[in-house]
Amino acid sequence: MCTSCGIELSRRALLGGFAATAGLAALAGVARAAAPGACWSPAELAGTAAEKVERRATAADAFAMPGPAAAAAPVPAALAGVIRRVNLPAGHKTIALTFDLCQTVSPIAGYDAAIVDYLRANLVPATFFPSGRWLETHRERAAELVADPLFAVGNHSFDHPDLHNAGSAKVASEILLTETSLARARSAASAQCGREIAAPALRLFRFPYGSCAASGVGDANGIGSVIIQWDVVSGDPDGTSVAEITRNVLREVRPGSISVMHANGRGTHTAEALAVLVPRLRAMGYSFATVPDLLAAGSAEPAIACYIEKPGDTARYDDKIARHGKPATAGKAA
Repeated sequence: MCTSCGIELSRRALLGGFAATAGLAALAGVARAAAPGACWSPAELAGTAAEKVERRATAADAFAMPGPAAAAAPVPAALAGVIRRVNLPAGHKTIALTFDLCQTVSPIAGYDAAIVDYLRANLVPATFFPSGRWLETHRERAAELVADPLFAVGNHSFDHPDLHNAGSAKVASEILLTETSLARARSAASAQCGREIAAPALRLFRFPYGSCAASGVGDANGIGSVIIQWDVVSGDPDGTSVAEITRNVLREVRPGSISVMHANGRGTHTAEALAVLVPRLRAMGYSFATVPDLLAAGSAEPAIACYIEKPGDTARYDDKIARHGKPATAGKAA
């Protein structure tokens, strides 16, 4: 979703059976590698508070623009559309926590290390959706994430533009450039770990700002991207309190849910909220899975287009971008 990158939204808008076939279950397996603790020292993995803060780019942030990766085969019908949640067999209470790592051309976004440290310390699987620019300017952290068997890492476009009114070529470019950046992160992790960090079987994609049109859905699915959105909006940007984030999640969560949070420094109290939510959810009988593993455990519940909380709720800024060509400058919480 990443609401940190240039569009002004209201607070609520910022809130921001097993597999149907054996083939689908096989597709959902993510590449598993040695835990990052075998590749980096605890001190190297540990985060710092300073990393959370966005900053101006320096010479150290320069990178060579990637070329586009090859398109993958179109996604199977069982995974087509915009997946907001997964229908699970009766009695299964599994959910997926997801975290956006979005970044536009400027500034350099943060890395909320406290979130990642908490997930690792408490063995909570999660899925991250970085933009290509975030991957390229946070190379070491990107390598650590893709090397971690606790996590899945998807694609959140390269420049984090609103793609609602974009043509097919633009949608493909944003996705395939980022697939190359993900491949670079896996290559760096492989070199660090001394073993191959293989590409995941599923290419996951999340549209920026939670916005897409039916044509964009077809474009993304056609080049092999499984579109993942959410049905639980945490509301973690905009200074939202721990209590409110907790209420938002507990009010909306149900078996098979996919939640959206932010790990790029815009989730103001996300790490503190996780420390409340994870024990509460586990006490309620919930377990956690990566998005690919959640998909493998049930059947995807798709929509034909994106929205944040209800169909059509992105129109107010999609139309503005269509008229003016770029998003409005965001306020403090965007």
